[in-house]
Amino acid sequence: MARKAKGRAIPKTLLLEPGLRAGAGRTLEVRNQHSEIISFRYGVPTMKRVAIYLRVSTNSGQTVENQRMALQEAAGRHRWLIVAEYADEGISGSGGRQKRPAFDRLCQAVARREIDIVAAWSVDRLGRSLQDLVSFLGDLNAKGVDLYLHQQGLDTSTPSGRAMFNMLGVFAEFERAMIIERVRAGLARARAEGKRLGRPRLSAEKERRVRRLLADGIGIQRTARMAGVGVSAVQRIKNRR
Repeated sequence: MARKAKGRAIPKTLLLEPGLRAGAGRTLEVRNQHSEIISFRYGVPTMKRVAIYLRVSTNSGQTVENQRMALQEAAGRHRWLIVAEYADEGISGSGGRQKRPAFDRLCQAVARREIDIVAAWSVDRLGRSLQDLVSFLGDLNAKGVDLYLHQQGLDTSTPSGRAMFNMLGVFAEFERAMIIERVRAGLARARAEGKRLGRPRLSAEKERRVRRLLADGIGIQRTARMAGVGVSAVQRIKNRR
């Protein structure tokens, strides 16, 4: 029943392989780390399924072992079943899910509703952006999956945890509004100072060279390489012709 994660047996916590179910009308009984008998009746476990997410940043000199131990102990106290473990080691949290393969697999497990709770060491392990975090929490909420954050003591399966979730949404909206306001203020200040916004214009000499190359029948990409300009600039000049 127990499996190994990266060559190590996960101690003290029962592991249930994703997709394992008792047959309809049957009862499957297993024993957890507290020597308690856990029953799975009609294919539905009587304990919540939790997926652990672990991450340490690039060049941090740390490992995920401390996070793993703390979350396993928390799962034992809450009588949760650890069904999966996802670890991004040496990966920054500033990137999206496409840059964190384990986090991407976690999101897929959430989408397939293979788990009931996501457990992480701290909020910054899930990501560095409040907007990304709230987006992830929204995905969890849509699938009815709860979140447990060990350091912050946040458990969205409780009333206080759900209230904190709503507060995070408010702060994320505030952050988005502040970013938009700063961008608009910066653009207005640049215009007031007479600065030209957007990409710089090509010099007259480069534009003449582009026109000559195009007139000689040379393609757009080759013209861009020969003139030392961007392909989009060549395309604009060609369209004007």
